[in-house]
Amino acid sequence: MIKRMTIMLCGMAILFGGLYGFQTFKEIMIRRAIGALANPPQTVSTVVAANAPWQSSLSAVGSLRAVNGADLALQVAGIVQSIEFSSGDSVTAGQTLLSLVATDDLAKLRSLQATAENYAIVLKRDEEQIKFNAVSQATVDSDRANLKNAQALVEQQKALLEQKTLKAPFSGRLGIRAVDLGQYLSAGTSIVTLQSLDPIYVDFYLPQQALASIRIGQDVSVAVDAFPAERFTGQITAINAKVDSSSRNVQVRATLRNGGARLLPGMFAKVEIAVGKPEQVVTLPLTAIVNNSYGDLVYLVDDLRDGQGTARQMFVKTRPPKGDRVAVNDGIKPGETVVIAGQLKLRNGSPVKIDNTHVPQAEAAPNIVDQ
Repeated sequence: MIKRMTIMLCGMAILFGGLYGFQTFKEIMIRRAIGALANPPQTVSTVVAANAPWQSSLSAVGSLRAVNGADLALQVAGIVQSIEFSSGDSVTAGQTLLSLVATDDLAKLRSLQATAENYAIVLKRDEEQIKFNAVSQATVDSDRANLKNAQALVEQQKALLEQKTLKAPFSGRLGIRAVDLGQYLSAGTSIVTLQSLDPIYVDFYLPQQALASIRIGQDVSVAVDAFPAERFTGQITAINAKVDSSSRNVQVRATLRNGGARLLPGMFAKVEIAVGKPEQVVTLPLTAIVNNSYGDLVYLVDDLRDGQGTARQMFVKTRPPKGDRVAVNDGIKPGETVVIAGQLKLRNGSPVKIDNTHVPQAEAAPNIVDQ
């Protein structure tokens, strides 16, 4: 009887021990499975950090401005008699563009010229007669005064007549005509814009700290939205004599070549000025940088084997980017593997799987052609 009880108890112990062991094994396997599901390898793209030449630069935004530009108008009122230009014409300085009806002014000029001629004849006759004391010196002096006054009135009328003719004040390209034949124009009415387009200015502002890095004659590079794949070059030609006290910025002007007249006044421009000497620094694609409230960081891949590894955060100090690339002053060493895509799903210690089959090329000046 005792032997049977012993066998039964041993059997029960083995049974319960097996059940307990099975439950323990099951819990361990479940925890492992859940752990594996919670942190599976994340697919990312990477590059190997390397030193590359880097040219520091200053960037600014500005506006294009004509060397000479004006909205042409007349300072007197009148009716348009003739228009001697077409919209978009290129004109030279002094070329006649428009005339107002000036019949009355021309008739008055002829009357004043006749009066002046008569005073000249009278003065000549009296100068001959004074030789024989036929007239007094006072008469001759009065004749001279009358002649000068008549000549002054003639010049005044010529000036008034000249004001009814619009001439190009400088050479350039005309805009779109804003008046028509027979139209009555008030004084100051804009007739057409005239812009001198080659060369052309670009005006922009830089912080006062940049004054130590710029100088007259320094090269600048300009990009405009109208021609995104091209870069226009020029030189700094003027630096304002004072700093704006409200913004602490200084105005700078550069002159650009514009032989094709493709750049127009008023265009928005992005200006870049190379400063200092080229140097070798670690550069990365701009997509590698993750911005947060604590600073810029990147994800490095450690323990890399067979295309897999572990992600590690690293805070970095960067310079202003150029195109698709950025220079890193501190935090990255050449040869380290840096994540450039897929960072949003990473954290410290995340397992990663590398896939670089669809990595776009990052350039310092993408699709730029110098002009």
